[in-house]
Amino acid sequence: MDKEEQVLSELWDLFNKKMWLDSFKMKTRLKGYNPSEVHCIEYIGGNKDSNVTKLAETFYMTRSAISKLTRKLIEKGLIESYQKPDNRKEVYFRLTKQGDQIYKVHEELHKEYKERDKAVFDKITEEQYDNMLNFAEKFNQHLDAEIKKLGVDITSGWCDKL
Repeated sequence: MDKEEQVLSELWDLFNKKMWLDSFKMKTRLKGYNPSEVHCIEYIGGNKDSNVTKLAETFYMTRSAISKLTRKLIEKGLIESYQKPDNRKEVYFRLTKQGDQIYKVHEELHKEYKERDKAVFDKITEEQYDNMLNFAEKFNQHLDAEIKKLGVDITSGWCDKL
């Protein structure tokens, strides 16, 4: 395995282990809610005037998938829709009291994850952070260019067509 493959393999393992650990805790503390629901609640709770378009772009999902998800969250009493008096066409979402409780538990979990991983991050120098960020930015730009070459809008449900 060359260094490139080794780096990507280590990053993949890191991502999967972190996601597994975080999901395990989330499933314990937020029983009855799937990750899509929780992250939708997180976005709505942290972003004023959230709508289907913003959610679809953020989660790389189709607008119809987001509509289905938000309908489910409304039925569960976690979010509510509203319109602005000056724009009766656009529908926005905000958290209900019950949704805000889920939002707060999720925020607490993020603080716990950060505290859990603090031992590693405390040992990283500014130069190491800068190098990692530089790598991530360059790799993201490269992948954005590759996606653009394909002429695909990854926010439009591109994987549904595979």
